[in-house]
Amino acid sequence: MNRAIDELRAWGRAGGRDVDADEVRLLCDYASDYLDVNELGDFTPATFEELLLNIYPRKVIAPPESAPETVAAARTLVDFLLETEEIGGKMAARMRATLDRIEPEMPVALADTSRFGMAKSLFSAMGADALEQDVSLPAAAEASEAGEAGAEPCDCPGCSPLPPVRLASREALAEAALRVPLLTDARRLVQWMLAGGRTLDPGGGLRDGDAAEAAAQLSVAAPAFLWELAVRAGLVEVAGTAVFDADHADPLEVWAAAVRFAVEGDTGGHVTGEPLLDEELYALLDLFYRVQAPVPLDAVREYLDDDLDMADRGGADLEAVARRLVYCGLLQEGDGTLELTPLAVWGLHELYEDFEMEPSRLPDLAEADAADLIDGLLAGVLPEVAEADITGWLARRTPAQAATELLEAVSGAPAVARGVAVTIVDRLGAEAEEAVRAFLEDEELRPHAAHWLTARGLAAPALTQDEVLWMSVDMLALALPAAEEDPETFAENMAASGPPSHVIEEMWRVDHPDLVDVLELLGRSLPDQNAAKAARKAAFKARSRAIG
Repeated sequence: MNRAIDELRAWGRAGGRDVDADEVRLLCDYASDYLDVNELGDFTPATFEELLLNIYPRKVIAPPESAPETVAAARTLVDFLLETEEIGGKMAARMRATLDRIEPEMPVALADTSRFGMAKSLFSAMGADALEQDVSLPAAAEASEAGEAGAEPCDCPGCSPLPPVRLASREALAEAALRVPLLTDARRLVQWMLAGGRTLDPGGGLRDGDAAEAAAQLSVAAPAFLWELAVRAGLVEVAGTAVFDADHADPLEVWAAAVRFAVEGDTGGHVTGEPLLDEELYALLDLFYRVQAPVPLDAVREYLDDDLDMADRGGADLEAVARRLVYCGLLQEGDGTLELTPLAVWGLHELYEDFEMEPSRLPDLAEADAADLIDGLLAGVLPEVAEADITGWLARRTPAQAATELLEAVSGAPAVARGVAVTIVDRLGAEAEEAVRAFLEDEELRPHAAHWLTARGLAAPALTQDEVLWMSVDMLALALPAAEEDPETFAENMAASGPPSHVIEEMWRVDHPDLVDVLELLGRSLPDQNAAKAARKAAFKARSRAIG
């Protein structure tokens, strides 16, 4: 994204164009977050329609008169996409026609309070100019732990806690293990040796003549390496120079042993095609395991050159390396990216367990009850995994059942759990009305239920000023884990959209378990000194009231 915006600015300067790069970035950010737009070429006319008439009115606190600026930025983006050949002329014409139609509709959409999301409704009602507090699912990573007592915590990726991963079923993994080309070739070699009654050299390896003959007859490279792999993985049994079939070898046990050999054995470049990279294979696979997402080839190349010093060692042919790792069953390619295969994820998970690194698994949350769904999401799930789990979970229930189960699960729960439940309930339509209305009697859920009803144009009690304040604290409490994890980003968000001083000054009156923590966080984070001072003063009052 940063590179695209830099290119946009350069394009504007070169053509003498007035480019609102910040507004274009906002368009791209929301398109990426909510509409699965991963590249600039993914924009379509429907993307702009959804962004400007649904996402913006829901998420962005902006006056209706700002709509022309946003539409103008969208038109600039279309021009840029066309001139950089991300789209063709026909697509650009369709986009421009869509923007012409949207332009008079967008101010109306921005002014329509029924379209506001929860955070936007709340802080607009409080008179705040902007607090774009996206009540999204928390996904904060665990903090790194110190190693030895008294030692400084190590912040290198390899020493940080392993992220939880979703493992495929053993049945699917076993089937996949039988199809790994590397292991298929190793099995063919074993059967060739057995069928010919061949024996090994005194060291337990292939005789030179057999290795040459196997390479020619089986069309395999490095048969000596394949043989050592077969022995290490339990595909064959050896006694002296004699060779015996390993009956009924478990495919997953074979695969786990193969992964261990690949990352720990003296493989001499036969895994990646590069001897020096074979030595660093564990670091490379560990990185993919921790990223848990497809990695662009350019990023992999940069990692090899810079972090593994491959550039100083003559460089590596990444395309050839990728082909070798696909052949070995460790990586899979897709649309200019690389990622671990499900088999490799499982194999590394087994290896980490052997290393006593305490890897954790993500259960299938779509099958969980509401409490376990929320706990699982709070444990830290990648956005795309969380989205699939939530979608699957909701598909198994009617809207009324989903709302009842979720809200019951968080009655009396901490704010972060309540925030996850309310966020999911916010996806439900008016069919869940009666289920949500039932929680107007719950003191902590009442403000959320009332807002949900109001946002859908349904009859609802008006929130008192105290309830509005309580709900503001409740929503800010959702940000506590992420703010502790990344205080700089939180401070930047507060600078752009923090609550005003007059709201903060009244927060101390709220009876909320996270009140002091929220106020102290605002006191540390708000760049506006008056607002920060108001937060510290309110925190002092809140603590004093608690003592009294």
